[in-house]
Amino acid sequence: MQKKQTNVKIVTIAVFVATFMSAVEGTIVSTAMPTIVGDLRGVALMNWVFSIFLLTSAIATPIYGKLADTVGRKSVFLVGLLIFVIGSTLSGMSHSMETLIAWRALQGIGAGAIMPVSFTILADIYPVEQRARVMGLNGSAWGIAAVVAPLLGGFIVDQLSWHWIFFINIPIGIITMLLIWFYLNENIERQAFSLDWVGCIWLSVGLLAVMLTFQLLGEGDLNLTWVAAGFIVAVAAFWLFIRQEKRTADPLIPMALFANRTFVVQNLIAALLSGFIMGFEVYLPTWTQGLLGLKASEAGFAITPSSLMWIVGSFIAGKLLMKRSPYQIVNISLSLVLVGAVIMAVIPASTPFWSFFIIAAICGTGFGITITTTTVTVQSKVAVDEIGVATSFNTLARTLGQTVMVSVLGIIMNLAMARGVAQHAGTSLAMMNKLINPQTAKDLPANLLPTLHGILYQGLHVIFIAGALLIVISFIVNLFDRRETQSLNDHQA
Repeated sequence: MQKKQTNVKIVTIAVFVATFMSAVEGTIVSTAMPTIVGDLRGVALMNWVFSIFLLTSAIATPIYGKLADTVGRKSVFLVGLLIFVIGSTLSGMSHSMETLIAWRALQGIGAGAIMPVSFTILADIYPVEQRARVMGLNGSAWGIAAVVAPLLGGFIVDQLSWHWIFFINIPIGIITMLLIWFYLNENIERQAFSLDWVGCIWLSVGLLAVMLTFQLLGEGDLNLTWVAAGFIVAVAAFWLFIRQEKRTADPLIPMALFANRTFVVQNLIAALLSGFIMGFEVYLPTWTQGLLGLKASEAGFAITPSSLMWIVGSFIAGKLLMKRSPYQIVNISLSLVLVGAVIMAVIPASTPFWSFFIIAAICGTGFGITITTTTVTVQSKVAVDEIGVATSFNTLARTLGQTVMVSVLGIIMNLAMARGVAQHAGTSLAMMNKLINPQTAKDLPANLLPTLHGILYQGLHVIFIAGALLIVISFIVNLFDRRETQSLNDHQA
């Protein structure tokens, strides 16, 4: 009997919907948070609703990657979606902030499967020359979600209740699971189930220590004892993890992967650029709201061109990957991002809103080319039975880059504003917080507004200088792969 073939189009749509659902969930909660806090009375725990989702997602990602290579992409993807839907259901039923945080942790565990296994499925069903374009389209779901989520969240909260920002995932998740169940048919040969649980524990402890430490730093809690303890635990856990991976017969992340220079370089660049992307998506709307006085819904559109041009960039990457080496392509794409970063670092505070569309378009093209190139290259540098592990590590690198840099940039911004406030009598950090929200900015003394705008502009100025330096570091990292001259077409041949 002939094996049923995968319906590529339907599976691609299902993967995109799953990715979009996960991406929206990461940001839609922000819009509903004031309402949730008012209902559940948990302002002190508010940040943990976001943090716990990111933490559990990051910890689960490498485990799913290994399982995808061992027991198959389909079953792992379905389990991840099921956990995500259950977590969403229970989150929507929460009646206290503590229970909401617990179910968001479960939701994050499910979300940890969606992005890496999505890219692994796409790697299975598309050849390299088409894969880049499709992965870019799928990856653009995150950029589109950044624009759609605030609008969707506001509509749901106003017309229904905050509970529905979670319940909406139930029908979408079930439909996606059915599409994957019926239309994805794997040709992967299942291996005996084996998972390095000791390695899982040490990796989880290390990631938890890193992310919690940077979370504390980002919140302005500069207790050096806790920070030092966090880094010591992280270093010790990662050392024990590496030792375990070298000893075990079936490692969670094979250490041999890191002997490949291109694999290491591409993942480092993905991490660094993801850090810049996080800063771009956080601080560009801060600029348009705080300095131009636009509403949050309008300010979000400043980054829309980056989402659209991300797709264009991925198409360009697909063409370039067949003709040029990853080293050459990344130099081109980072140059585009650097142009955008430098422009942001030097433009005046009075720059008109339409200018940001051009900047976002330039950066978005660079984002699309770079992220697509790093993902496809990482997948092409490993054996077929390690694609899941390689893809999940790439996802983890990007998540860590975002987590670390959003904390570092937050510290830079806080220090810059504290210095500005100290230099201008009559101003305070409380005023700066009000200034960033156009609704509360109206309550500030009119005579202080120019001064406050100047302080905010200087802070944003420093942020984008730091962003430009991050891209320069990415160029330096890429130099280590300059001897790699083969395109992926040559590599396949």
